[in-house]
Amino acid sequence: MNSDRKAVWSVVKGWLAVILVVAGMVAAIGSVRAASFQPLEIVTRSGVQVFSVEMATTEQEKQTGLMYRKELADGKGMLFDFNPEQEVSMWMKNTYVSLDMIFIRADGRILRIAENTEPLSTKIISSQGPARAVLEVVAGTAQKYGIRPGDRVAHPLFGSK
Repeated sequence: MNSDRKAVWSVVKGWLAVILVVAGMVAAIGSVRAASFQPLEIVTRSGVQVFSVEMATTEQEKQTGLMYRKELADGKGMLFDFNPEQEVSMWMKNTYVSLDMIFIRADGRILRIAENTEPLSTKIISSQGPARAVLEVVAGTAQKYGIRPGDRVAHPLFGSK
């Protein structure tokens, strides 16, 4: 009977180790969410659109971005700070939600918009010019609100608000 208990305990310890590893992975994925939300406004020809954005400023936050998320609400997004202004490349690896990527110059003007990006793709999406930041919002946002290159983004990152 003693050897049976040892065998059962050995199996239980193995399963506990697996559970702890999985729990650690879940905690790690959850912890990569950006720490703070901030308001951001985009001034378009048709008016001002207000968003609540997570800030991605650390290398870990910028590398993970919106990966592993299953949804992104309208009016929410993530703002990536790539200071100083530079050519920026993004991808959709491990990103389940189609996005609009809005590339923004250091002066707050929108440089380029990559609309309706393909989820889970490793295709490189380039700023096609120097950008200070990238705003990721749910796909269709740019068209819905008439956001275009040249529109101005108001946020402390660009010396406004």
